[in-house]
Amino acid sequence: MAVQPSNTVVPEEISESSLGTSRAVHLFFRNPMAWVGIIGIVSIVLFSFVGPFFYHVSPLTTNVTDLLAPPSARHLLGTDDLGRDYLSRMMYGGRLSLIVGFSAAIASMIIGVTYGLISGLVGGWLDNFLMRVIDIFLSVPTLFLLLFLDVTFQPSPVELIFVLAITSWFGVTRLVRSEVLSIKQRDYVEASRAFGANNFHIMIKELLPNVLGTVMVATTFQIAGAIITIATLSFLGLGLPPPEPNWGTMLSNSMSYMYENAWWLIYPPGIALLWTVLSINFVSEALRGAIDSRF
Repeated sequence: MAVQPSNTVVPEEISESSLGTSRAVHLFFRNPMAWVGIIGIVSIVLFSFVGPFFYHVSPLTTNVTDLLAPPSARHLLGTDDLGRDYLSRMMYGGRLSLIVGFSAAIASMIIGVTYGLISGLVGGWLDNFLMRVIDIFLSVPTLFLLLFLDVTFQPSPVELIFVLAITSWFGVTRLVRSEVLSIKQRDYVEASRAFGANNFHIMIKELLPNVLGTVMVATTFQIAGAIITIATLSFLGLGLPPPEPNWGTMLSNSMSYMYENAWWLIYPPGIALLWTVLSINFVSEALRGAIDSRF
């Protein structure tokens, strides 16, 4: 007779979770902000990854006869101070920003979720120790840590992903830990433990599915943050070395020509960066509103 209550609790929890997920998905796709963000992200992805297949111009080829040439039929978005095609550099710069931004956010999510699950579930002295480690990292200014790591490691896409990942997982960890501290007290987790489930089973089967919504929202915001950080480091001259194109370096180089009527050097990378970050933030806000509706 002692088994019956556990059998009735778990299906109710699963049913409520399924209904909540269906409602969240429905509300997400009904949100106009979500569609604006999706269209924006798709447009940037198509521009950066599909565009080069139709616009066959190298972003690295220089031409001393076409320095700072305005937009024309030959160069649709003009050329830069070295005669390189600016539209092609915009496409490849967007590709680099998206790959590094998404990869760094995913790596950060994996580290943060694992750390937060272990800390929140185990509790006790280990939880206190792990949180004090987080406090130490958070006490160090992020920009200083980024600059230190960027100077220490030879800049490349892989190193840049590594640097961004290890400097941005602390917030995810705190979010996941707070969720775990609440969820692990619920009846279905206690029921699993009563039936002999170990901590690994509880983390994978009971806790992880219930924190994924929060993690998804945090990850989308981190993608936008990573793209901005890449642009910031490149703007400061600490990103990927030339001649690899990226929007931050293009913005930095364009500052020298603000007063020379070379508008095509300034506005396109700025607008592309703004449109990308806004689109990701729109999706993040819509996703957060949809997930909050489950509770």
